Amino acid sequence: MVGDFRVSYWYEGFCPESGDLLRLPRTVFVEAIARNLMQELATDTVYNREGKMYGVLLVELPTGETQVLKAFSGLLNGCSVIEGWVPPIPGRDEVAVEEGQTLAELDNIKQELITLQQLRERQQCEILSYEFEQQLQQMSHCHRNSKQERDTKRRQYYQELTGEALTTALAKLEEESRQQGIERRKLKAQQNAVLQPLQELIAAADRQIQSLKQRRKALSRQLQAQMHEAYSLMNFLGQSASLQKLMPAGSIPTGTGDCCAPKLLHYAANHGLKPLAMAEFWWGETSENQDKVQGEFYGACVERCQPLMGFLLSGLKSDSPDPAETKQSSLNSNFNAKGGMNLSDFLRDLENPSPNLSPARREAVNFPPSLVGKGVRGLGFALAFPHNVKSQINFPIIYEDEWLIAVNKPPGLLSVPGRYRETQDSVLSRWRCSFPDDAEIMTVHRLDQETSGILLLTRNRQIHRQLSQQFQQRQIHKVYEAILSGSLTVEEGVIELPLWGNPDNRPYQQVNWQHGKPSLTKFRVIGREVNYTRVELIPLTGRTHQLRVHAADQAGLGITILGDRLYGCNAVASRLHLHARELSFKHPQLGKTLHLQAETPF
Repeated sequence: MVGDFRVSYWYEGFCPESGDLLRLPRTVFVEAIARNLMQELATDTVYNREGKMYGVLLVELPTGETQVLKAFSGLLNGCSVIEGWVPPIPGRDEVAVEEGQTLAELDNIKQELITLQQLRERQQCEILSYEFEQQLQQMSHCHRNSKQERDTKRRQYYQELTGEALTTALAKLEEESRQQGIERRKLKAQQNAVLQPLQELIAAADRQIQSLKQRRKALSRQLQAQMHEAYSLMNFLGQSASLQKLMPAGSIPTGTGDCCAPKLLHYAANHGLKPLAMAEFWWGETSENQDKVQGEFYGACVERCQPLMGFLLSGLKSDSPDPAETKQSSLNSNFNAKGGMNLSDFLRDLENPSPNLSPARREAVNFPPSLVGKGVRGLGFALAFPHNVKSQINFPIIYEDEWLIAVNKPPGLLSVPGRYRETQDSVLSRWRCSFPDDAEIMTVHRLDQETSGILLLTRNRQIHRQLSQQFQQRQIHKVYEAILSGSLTVEEGVIELPLWGNPDNRPYQQVNWQHGKPSLTKFRVIGREVNYTRVELIPLTGRTHQLRVHAADQAGLGITILGDRLYGCNAVASRLHLHARELSFKHPQLGKTLHLQAETPF
């Protein structure tokens, strides 16, 4: 939406002196600026190596011009100062020597951890464990059949034999059972003899890993404590205070002062810049203990930033009757002064540039540096509506109310935007482009790009959290339909295999008995078509590529899903034949159970 200054979030805190509530908005417009920065990040692998928060702050200069500042949290690839980005809060220089020594030691620890985690014996143990498990399974199967045969013979002997003949026949059956028990114990003993030395070596390596992690944690805390003593923040009253003074005693979390919001506000206060709006978002990979989603906006973190907001915002005027109107008027005035046009005209020219633009308007559309600030190129529709994202959603809406939406995602379309410019087109991107009023729209889960079917989105963070909890607690019932590229000999069953994603071969997942996470899938044959098998799949866990690996792996169904090139399907197929057909869950707001269905298209 052109010139959209509606507020989607407030940064706020109470002034330590007056007790007044102070607020700084995140507007739809500043979110558009942030999305342009996301596109910049997507084109450079430097910003994709590690996940972190990034932020932009729209400010007004003393001259009345507007400028955009940008910041990253913590260190970026080990660096705290990078040209074009807001520098860290002063204080780091005072502990620069100690920081360098600590970072060097932390890097050494990192390399040791990598070496220990990639021990050759780990893979050997995994392979041997799998082989022994297969042998034991085969042996159990044979022994189970033998036991059934003995039970049949025993009943037959009781009917046909008596006396010594019966005793001899039964003794023979007992001996056979005893020998099979011995056979199993021998295999288990062999398994222990082979695996125990490897497991002891791995256990020792794991103990060393734990020790190194504890050392790493202690070093990090020590460095943070030194920085907190030296860090000094400034507010818009010209007051300075250390983190130690601003945060409750003994409760300063690691990373306090290194977040984007404090860095941006401190920089603005030090340089006489007036904040107009701010936005923070996550970009890059997400580790297992994080719940951030790339490209999503987040508010001030509760532990690190929120306690500082009241002090940092002190000195900002909060007596405007309508902050959004004031900001829009200020920006319009600036653009009128620059090129004889208002902000709406500017954005319209930006979206549809005309060859007949006047020199002044052409200069404005070309983003003079005084407008966009260092390192940020472009404020217009390339931000909110990238050219490689289709503006039409062109997929069916299965369900919609004021809290959530369910769509039928077509194959070949991402659920959420990827890292790079060519992977920005997605269900989420198209919805945001088509319906900018849905400022907080988020996906609750994801489907693989080539998988079709039901995808659930929410319109606010509370509903998102509640549905996410239902997914985590396995309260959501999912049913998929697939065609296997071969004939399945069993009719139904359960697959339980641990899955692990190899960091050197993403996004490929594999069965790994040592490092894999438990994953469980129910399956049932619902049709047979020549050399293919149509199956219903019910995932009871939600691992990446779970259904595809459970189908393809020899320890699972042993037959790839038709069209699954990644996991070895060579059959000719127009698509991956996997469809999210049904989704049942309790509506967080209405309290009733919703049962959604999307007809299988193949």
